[in-house]
Amino acid sequence: MHFSPDLIICLLFVCCASIQLFYYLFFFARLANHIPVEEVSDNAKLPVSIIICALNEEANLKQNLPLLLEQVYLKNNKPNFEVLVVNDNSDDGTFYLLNQLQEQYAHLHVVHLTQEAKLISGKKFPLSMGIKEAKYEYILLTDADCSPASAHWLARMVAGFSESKKIVLGYSPYKKYDGTLNKRIRFETFHTAVQYLSYALANMPYMGVGRNLAYKKELFNANKGFTSHHHVISGDDDLFINQVADSKNTVISIHPDAFTISEPKMTHEEWQMQKERHLSTGKYYKMKFQVLLGLYAVSHLLFWLTFVASIIFWHYFIFVFLFFGIRMSAHWFILKKCCVVLQEEDLMNQIWKFDYWFLQYNIKNSPSIFLKNKTNWN
Repeated sequence: MHFSPDLIICLLFVCCASIQLFYYLFFFARLANHIPVEEVSDNAKLPVSIIICALNEEANLKQNLPLLLEQVYLKNNKPNFEVLVVNDNSDDGTFYLLNQLQEQYAHLHVVHLTQEAKLISGKKFPLSMGIKEAKYEYILLTDADCSPASAHWLARMVAGFSESKKIVLGYSPYKKYDGTLNKRIRFETFHTAVQYLSYALANMPYMGVGRNLAYKKELFNANKGFTSHHHVISGDDDLFINQVADSKNTVISIHPDAFTISEPKMTHEEWQMQKERHLSTGKYYKMKFQVLLGLYAVSHLLFWLTFVASIIFWHYFIFVFLFFGIRMSAHWFILKKCCVVLQEEDLMNQIWKFDYWFLQYNIKNSPSIFLKNKTNWN
């Protein structure tokens, strides 16, 4: 059989479309069909330490900290949790605000750092200090600029723990504003969540986000904290989970009450810096996850390139349009259902548009995967 250029392109297109279908049907369909647990008791069973690291976050703490301190999680009519804030050398009014709030809330504990660790990059040192000072075995992480979606956020997240489940992965969408940038930021965050939540449902957890993440303190201590990647600025969430999560110890919690809502970046430049920092950790993932994530991205790129090339040659247009239609239908149907699950319904009408935009996004940001990032954590 003679393999002409147009046949080779057609076969490559079919191969890429098939790979894409595998990801949608084997991984992402799991999240699309996931039904969150509705009933969760308000009675606290496990004492929890909520930890926040703050660097010049006075305004965000003033707005969000009371929402965390007033979570409905009581035992004998008293909070069965602490909120521990690590003040990482802030030079704004954070120190005075925290001291003031401590007078109002007995379960607010504060660690004021006055020095930095020279050999530990980014957020890892203050977070390590927070975990060390935490009273309780169960740790729940979020950021100063995040607000819980409900007064039952803590109860929802902690409900995922069991004798075997030691890690709970949550979702933290960005707040909705008008404009194209906001929708792109939110879609990228949504798309990332579809991946890591679906992989976890397939018993292959590989990351979590520190804006909404819970795990047992024993995991942190057994892993010697962030020792294996302390030189990397990012990775206090995804790299740590990549190392300690396995098929048996991880669960997800994605009831809307379990979300935390984050403030998005307001300029392309700020968002680009944030993404470069996050993407730079991918090369430290376990090899099987580098391969799986890389194959998904490469097959997406080649799917579109070979589709255009196949249209130009036109000889095998029946097969091309058949596989194109199947892949696009799966893409639309499954991501639409994921939008409903993750409460991102306003993104549904632009799923196809974002699929093309995501192609440009991956090409633009691919160098960040290989370059060392020097950006600070805050």
